Amino acid sequence: MSDYRRDERPGRGRDQQSGSFGLGPDGMCKCPKCGNKVPHQRGTPCAQIKCPKCDSMMFRE
Repeated sequence: MSDYRRDERPGRGRDQQSGSFGLGPDGMCKCPKCGNKVPHQRGTPCAQIKCPKCDSMMFRE
């Protein structure tokens, strides 16, 4: 193996190792109940936003 430690090899960022990913600042939050869409707000997960029409929790589209 090279001089790199396993977790320091180039091209192997934390997200690639854990399998998690972010969807970025753009996008929409969608209500699974009524289909209403609102723009995603940076720093606020869609799962924490209630639909303004029916009060269901939204998801990231």
